[in-house]
Amino acid sequence: MTARRKLSAYLALTKPRVIELLLVVTAPTMILAEQGLPNLWLLVATLIGGAMSAGSAGAFNCYIDRDIDRVMKRTRGRPLVTGELSDREALVFAYALGAASIAWLWLFTNWLAAALSLAAILLYVVFYSLILKRRTSQNIVWGGVAGCMPVLIGWAAVTGSLDWAPFILFLIIFLWTPPHYWPLSMKYKDDYAAAGVPMLAVVRGRAQVGLQVILYAWATVACSLLLIPIAGMGLVYSTVALVTGIWFISETHRLYNLAIRHEKVSPMRVFHGSIAYLSLLFLAIGIDPLLPF
Repeated sequence: MTARRKLSAYLALTKPRVIELLLVVTAPTMILAEQGLPNLWLLVATLIGGAMSAGSAGAFNCYIDRDIDRVMKRTRGRPLVTGELSDREALVFAYALGAASIAWLWLFTNWLAAALSLAAILLYVVFYSLILKRRTSQNIVWGGVAGCMPVLIGWAAVTGSLDWAPFILFLIIFLWTPPHYWPLSMKYKDDYAAAGVPMLAVVRGRAQVGLQVILYAWATVACSLLLIPIAGMGLVYSTVALVTGIWFISETHRLYNLAIRHEKVSPMRVFHGSIAYLSLLFLAIGIDPLLPF
């Protein structure tokens, strides 16, 4: 195997698309914490450390889930399934990247950001991958806590402490995760069933999943509006949060209405829409503190 192909396999192990989404929420959080543009090196250092932390968690997950990845069509191209990497190579890489991320954040940001990075890895690897994923249909709800940590890490990197605002951001992502991921589990229901993973779409009907998606979407949007008084958000964020929130909720209602009428549903429309919603919301979070209104 060529060095380039080997490096590509290691990169795939980190789940780059997940890293991209986590970085999308980190930078705006740091701008909000600074109430302006933070030190450029601090921003870059935090993003690098966060990417390494998320990559380590992703690599550990690929190692833990290598048995079910072989069963699911969606994951059969992962490096441990194809044999591009050995189990030992993946595990050593995961540990090394995780240790490097903690050391990096401690050295270039502060101890609190580093400690939160360690907590994020442990939450994803132990709490979600080892304990929850194969045992409960609520796996993605509580396992999603790990995906909320980047906002706390970003805030801590800037301020050296935590406040109410980052916890509201944390809660927004926490509530957003189920209506983001459950539509994906609807799409790949047969895959999860074959692998013995009790995703909500496997153990409940489409209508029940659709209803849960609606409830979490409403809660997400309500929480996003709480940020306005708590963080003193301005006109840009307020408008974006309201408009995109209404759109996001309407998309979840559309999914539910199709499900209860036993018509063909398009769960990936909600999945991709949820990514657009969160991206626009955090873009507004990053822009709002830079404006005088």
